[in-house]
Amino acid sequence: MAWETLLDLSATRPGPLHMRLAAAIRAAIRDGRLPVGAALPPSRMLAADLSVSRWTVTEAYSQLITEGYLTGKTGSATRVTWSPRPGDEPRANPARTLPAQAARPSSAAGFDLSSYHPDLRAFPRRQWVEAIRAAAETAPFDRLSYSEPGGLPELRVVLAEHLNRSRGASAEPGTICVVMGAGQGMSRLCRALLADGHTAIGMESPGSPRLWQAAQEAGLELVPLPVDDDGLVVDALERHPGLRAVCVGAARQIALGCPLGPHRRPVLADWARRVDGLVIEDDYHSEFSYDRPAPPVLQGTASDRVALLGSMSQVLGPTVGIGWVVAPRRWVQAVRAEHEIQLLPPALNQLALVQLMQSGAYDRHLRASRQRYRARRNALIDALRRHLPEYRVRGAEAGVQLLLELPSGTDVTAILRAAARRGIELCNLYEMQLQPEPLDPGLLVGYGNIKDTAIDRAVAALAEVIRVFG
Repeated sequence: MAWETLLDLSATRPGPLHMRLAAAIRAAIRDGRLPVGAALPPSRMLAADLSVSRWTVTEAYSQLITEGYLTGKTGSATRVTWSPRPGDEPRANPARTLPAQAARPSSAAGFDLSSYHPDLRAFPRRQWVEAIRAAAETAPFDRLSYSEPGGLPELRVVLAEHLNRSRGASAEPGTICVVMGAGQGMSRLCRALLADGHTAIGMESPGSPRLWQAAQEAGLELVPLPVDDDGLVVDALERHPGLRAVCVGAARQIALGCPLGPHRRPVLADWARRVDGLVIEDDYHSEFSYDRPAPPVLQGTASDRVALLGSMSQVLGPTVGIGWVVAPRRWVQAVRAEHEIQLLPPALNQLALVQLMQSGAYDRHLRASRQRYRARRNALIDALRRHLPEYRVRGAEAGVQLLLELPSGTDVTAILRAAARRGIELCNLYEMQLQPEPLDPGLLVGYGNIKDTAIDRAVAALAEVIRVFG
């Protein structure tokens, strides 16, 4: 349907009103705003919309039918039939042109071994539609307005129960702030830190560029902190005496794949209390642990000094657009404070997530996703053993990516470029590095969004590239 097409009668040449209307519709067809097959509004409706007589509309439609732009039958919609001749293409409409990244086809043209995407094919469409329908049918009218700061109370209650049960958190509905994703949650926390007098925040290196960007845009200086096989090197905080805030992946270090060591967790909490600081705990990929139980969140034992950051982007997908911050009580109002334009997840999405979680559909989807990723991880490791048996794999116990270690001196940049030319999408580990010191060569290999049947072919193609440049 094309019932809301802008038809500016003042932009056409002077003349009878029906001719000006025909010219406006003709222009909309020729410049692509009205594509072939589009249904125009009934003459009575368009006449009311434009405050003209119905005769004006029927005459304009008749003229365009005569010229071959439209077709119409009694009892059926009037539709666009004009198609451009060679060399006479309609002018492109910029508003309908996708950016390069959005227009890029998915892994249909290659292999998605990046760590950016969950399994988008497995989004629970039917369950989400049912949840949206149930929310729309049962929600009071006042719940369909803009969401209140902090998110809808119903969702905060459900999230608190879920996080306390599954992650060992110490969350209360009053300490949860619903946001549109972990990036926005990080942005709100960093703005709160800046307002409280903080000027810098410690960040793991390698770490999460999306969280770096949020901190920098909030106005904080980034202080790179080293990581090793036990996660963040907490002792390195002592080398920065003015630092009072740090962001850490306690359940899983985003690049190396290891959790924060048990001996370092209490040390980090003690540091935050001693300097009157704040730890931001990024709970990224904690839902997917295969060979060992996921460690409980640090926030559960240090809720006065730890803000827990999470989202639904990896379990359900970015399209849901819901995340959360569980903040210490003294930080709640600062995190919820409005900054310029208040952006919150649509209320209907929040209510649908409540329905999904209360019905048990979310837990069933999560369990199925974990089993699917475990099988996919095993298939990926088997393929790597077949095609690259001499290379070591790290960080495969959890998450949806692993680290493939490469020999010293390997030109990783050349491998990434050659892989891209062959349609293999990989995450660049060096773009996750804050410190100038070189990392040991390695490739992050993701398996969240690749088809199971494509894993062996993808690894075989990657192995050929590595053999050339490794």
